[in-house]
This record gives sequence, structure tokens and C-alpha cells, in this order.
Amino acid sequence: MSLTRRAFLARCASLPLATTLPHRSVAELPLGPATLTTVSDGHLVLPRSFLFSHMPDEELTSILQDFDVPDGHLTPDCNLALYRDGTNTVLFDVGAGPDFMPSAGAVQDSLAAVELTPDDITHVLFTHAHPDHIWGLLDEFDDPVFASAHMMMGRAEWDYWWDPRTVDTIAEDRMSFAVGARRRMQTIEAGVTLFEDGEEILPGIAAVATPGHTPGHMSFELRNGPDAAMVVGDAIGNHHVAFRRPDWRSGSDQDMDQAAETRRMLLDRLSREKMQLVGFHLPGGGIGRAEATEDGYHFLQDET
Repeated sequence: MSLTRRAFLARCASLPLATTLPHRSVAELPLGPATLTTVSDGHLVLPRSFLFSHMPDEELTSILQDFDVPDGHLTPDCNLALYRDGTNTVLFDVGAGPDFMPSAGAVQDSLAAVELTPDDITHVLFTHAHPDHIWGLLDEFDDPVFASAHMMMGRAEWDYWWDPRTVDTIAEDRMSFAVGARRRMQTIEAGVTLFEDGEEILPGIAAVATPGHTPGHMSFELRNGPDAAMVVGDAIGNHHVAFRRPDWRSGSDQDMDQAAETRRMLLDRLSREKMQLVGFHLPGGGIGRAEATEDGYHFLQDET
């Protein structure tokens, strides 16, 4: 059953929130002379139905028990990837800002913990335009937060959210997503760079189309010498069901069938190439590897 927008927001607001936000860098990975770090934007608080309503109950329960997922609401971490190569300081997405959920919106404090300010960010690369990824463009006074950064987004993702018809065609519980995305995109319209799948958009950073979660969702392959990693955004949205049963349809995805196909493709490639990945909602800072197993895949959390 699909939640209405009003019911969805009301349920989220009624769920318990953590009293403090993790304002810190939570994981780090060297890529040659460059560094890939994740910084926390806090976490989300979601009703379980948002992810699991389309999944078979019995097998789902077994998987969640295997991963010790507690009953009740879900509280996925929000990890923003930060890449520094000595010339560019690149932030992947900008977090939720002050207007989405009280449990998120901590990126400025997390940047401060690694001695950076928003003005130090040279480029922002968007995986997609959901609220927890783009609403952080504006602060509580509607002023731009990353005013010095060059903004970059995949053309298909931009075109989808920029289209005024999207608000009328998107699911009812996501109408505010469309309105909020377009309002923030208007603030960067004059200077944004749009790119296509496969383009090297910055030195060592190539766009990889991973649609389904949103129509134009992008991942990013980072290469520096022999070292490589993939920033996957929400294309792999959790460390349990998404890995164990990537073929299952998840209510968090706008096109559930396409998203499942994308997950299978990504996990197959990442496991075969033993490439490290960064997931926006994966635990422990989100850096790790995908390992193929007899019953799907497993997320191996990075220990660095």
C-alpha cells in the first residue's frame, strides 16, 4: 500500500530521533596520492514500509534477522563522499539541509571536523536530486551553502526534475521531492554543468549511469593509478536486502524494476573487479566491498 505524502511525512515526524548528530568524518580510503573520505550528514528516520512493502514477508524477516535489523523504524546513515586530489576538493551530493528531517543536515559540522568549510569545496557532483542529496544547497535562510563550488549533474537527472510535469506524474508521497528539487536547482541553473554517462567529468572521475532509484541516477568511478572506487549513491541503498536479494523490488526506488536490474549489474561488476565502493546509506561510513556469496552478495565494511 502506498503512503500519501501527508501520511508519510507525519509518520516520519512521529518517529524517535537521536539526540545528537554525528558531525565527523567516518571513513577514509587512499586512492594513490588522493584521498576519498566520507563525512556524515546524520541519518534518516523511515517507516519500514518505505523500503519493504513490496517484499515477501517470510524471507524478508529471515534476512533482517540475519543482519540484526531491529524492529520498528529504520535509521540509515547518510554518508557524503569527499574526494581530494591536491587540486580539486569534490563533494558528492550536499545532504539534506535544514528542511527535510531533524536527524539529518549535519554536513557543515562534519566538514569542519576535517578542517574544511563549504567555501573550500571546488566541485559538487550530484548522484541524484532526492531531498537528502540536494536540499542541502540552501541553509535555513535560503542562502546558498556551497556558493564557491562548481555544480555538476547528469543531464537525464536534471531534465527529469526540471520538467514542470514531474510534480504531476511522480508518486503522491514524493510530490514535495519534486517541488523541493526544482526550487534548489533554480539557484544553480546559471552555472551548472550537465554531463552524460561515460564522460570523464573531472580528472580521474567518470560518470556511470545507474538509473532506477531515480530516472537519471548517476554513480561515479574514481581512478588514480591502479586504485579505484565507485561512489554508488542510492543505487545500492542498504547493506542487507539490497546485497542479499538485489533482484527484489524496493519501495524506495522510483522505477523498482530498473533499479533491481541496476543493482545486479553494479554488484556483479564490483564483486568481480574487487572494487571498493561508497554507499550513501551503508553503515560505518559506507566504504567497503561487495563479495559474491551462495545466496547473493555481502557487504564487507572497510576497516581503515
